[in-house]
Amino acid sequence: MAATRYEGKLKKWNVERGFGFICANDSGQDIFVHFSAFPRDGQMPSEGELLSFEVEPDGKGKKHAVRVRRVGVSQSAAANSSKAHVSSARHLSRVPKTSAWPSKLITLLLLAALAWYGYSRYANRVVQIEATAQPAAELPAPSSFNCDGRKRCSQMTSCKEATLFLQNCPGMEMDGNHDGVPCEQQWCTSALAD
Repeated sequence: MAATRYEGKLKKWNVERGFGFICANDSGQDIFVHFSAFPRDGQMPSEGELLSFEVEPDGKGKKHAVRVRRVGVSQSAAANSSKAHVSSARHLSRVPKTSAWPSKLITLLLLAALAWYGYSRYANRVVQIEATAQPAAELPAPSSFNCDGRKRCSQMTSCKEATLFLQNCPGMEMDGNHDGVPCEQQWCTSALAD
C-alpha cells in the first residue's frame, strides 16, 4: 500500500542545525522536516520551495516529514542527479589516499631537532656554570688572611675556612687521611660543604 503524499512549502529552514518546517497545503499545519529526509542531490533546502512529502510519527509521537521530493523536478532527473552524486562520490573514493608516514616522519624529525637543541643549550649552560665556579682549592687567600693559631676542625666555622687554613698555614691537624680535604667528618661533606 502506497503512503499518502502531501504537498507544501518550506516555511522555515535552519541551515546550521539542518532542520525546518513545511507548511502543508491542505491543512496549513507546520510539519517538522530534517535534512536527512531530502533527496541527496547536492541541493540545499531553501525557504519557499514547493515540496512533496510523506508524514510519519517520530519516536515521541509527533509528525515529521519523510521521503521529501522537490515539486517540479521529474523523478528521472532526480534519480540521474542522485546517481551522478553517488558516481562522483565513488570517483572521489578511488583517489589514492596519501600515506601518513611522511607527516609522521616530519613530526619525528622536528621533535628530534627540538630535543637536540634543548640538550645542547642545557649542556652549554652546565659548562658555563662549571667554568665560572672556582673550586675551593683554587680560592686565593684574602689579603687580610692570617694564620691565627687555629689548627683543628672544631675551631673552624665552614669548609671554605678549613680549606683556606689547610692550604695557607703550616702544622694544621685537619686532614687526617692526607687527601687534601680538611674536616671531612664535620664540614667538608656534600651536605655541609659550602
